[in-house]
Amino acid sequence: MQRDRLDFGNGKINRLFCAMFFPTLIGMAFNSILNFCDGMFVGHGVGSNALAAVNIVAPLFLICAGIGLMFGIGASVIGGIRLAENNIKSARIIMTQAYIAGAVIFALVIIASLIFTRPLLYMLGCSPALEHLATDYLLWLLPGLLFFYLQCAGMMLIRLDGSPRYAMSVQIVAAILNIFLDWYMVYPLALGIKGASMATSISCIVAGLMVIIYFIFFADKLRFYPLRLSPKSLRLSIRNVGYMAKVGFATFIAELAIGIMMVTGNYTFLSCLGEPGVAAFSAGCYLFPLIFSISNAVAQSSQPIISYNYGAAKHRRVRQALNIALVTASLCGILISLAMWLGAPLLTSIFIDRADAAYAIATDGLPLLGLCALPFALNITFICYYQSCERAARSITYMMLRGIIFMIPGFIILPAIIGVPGLWLAIPLSELLTLIVIIIASVTTRTHATGLPAH
Repeated sequence: MQRDRLDFGNGKINRLFCAMFFPTLIGMAFNSILNFCDGMFVGHGVGSNALAAVNIVAPLFLICAGIGLMFGIGASVIGGIRLAENNIKSARIIMTQAYIAGAVIFALVIIASLIFTRPLLYMLGCSPALEHLATDYLLWLLPGLLFFYLQCAGMMLIRLDGSPRYAMSVQIVAAILNIFLDWYMVYPLALGIKGASMATSISCIVAGLMVIIYFIFFADKLRFYPLRLSPKSLRLSIRNVGYMAKVGFATFIAELAIGIMMVTGNYTFLSCLGEPGVAAFSAGCYLFPLIFSISNAVAQSSQPIISYNYGAAKHRRVRQALNIALVTASLCGILISLAMWLGAPLLTSIFIDRADAAYAIATDGLPLLGLCALPFALNITFICYYQSCERAARSITYMMLRGIIFMIPGFIILPAIIGVPGLWLAIPLSELLTLIVIIIASVTTRTHATGLPAH
């Protein structure tokens, strides 16, 4: 396999960032296209209630993604620092420990979901009208979850190993397969929401197997390493896993926050606007991963560069990588906001029939939701920077602010003040307030560190 030949320690930062960013962006763009197609096939092929049912189950899927990304980011940050120290063995041990820990957690999640299916769905905001559809979607999703973990964690580690194009190929193959199976199972086979869920599981299995094949046959430095089972080794493994989780915890909160956003939104939209409101909100939830994935592509592209150079104590290169990432995040955020402002009717029609009551609600709301794109992109980039430099407390605090502390009260308070627009503006307000906190904290810290006004 032709390798990308990336020198994180000595290559030009702008070239390294571009070499990481474009494959990562393309891979995530295919995931966004997948979300569009999945929503389109479910919304038009099964109905708006099916779209709402998918939105009920989605938080669980996002929590699982958060666990995978938490260990993936944590292992990538620590592994990048170890590689900068030329400690390849330690980097391999870290990767292996991350995979084992995540697999155990995912197995427990799958078992719990099988045993407590109905209580879980109602905890996520399900209603009796949606229960049958949500149950079908959840149960057929579970077989692919363990492989989904392999994919989530593997993306970061494959990029750290110097192969962002292979990581891109995994995402593209999984997305194209999922889109085809979505269409085939929803329309020709007429399997409804069950077919959409089966398509997702199969694509997750294929992607997970591609990741395992890479690390067994094609990896450069990062390979699985046999772990000892002595009490001392187990204690060290637990300590390492805990530290990985600490470093990557902000990423888990990011995915958890989307799940909390969906659950809180499901309740508030349902109480204010009924099932059509949940269906309209689900259109926004299908679009939100587009905002997230593009912003995350910026952050994940800078992460291995920052981690490696942080480990090598090359702080000027770390700052260069952060500045390039912030400029890129700003451009991406502005473009996304414009697209959601100008294209709201077209974007809504992808998921919801124009005759459906949910269509007008979504068309009015998507431009308001799009206001979150710029502050969100900047927040995620700053948070990833702090993660990459092992400043876990800051990254966790800022992620908690944007995803929970500011957002939940926003969903509750804003609709009471300004009505239905407040439902859509809760997320933009949360992102804006978090960005203000990050900027103030950064200026204050720099001023105290230098004794001079921050520039």
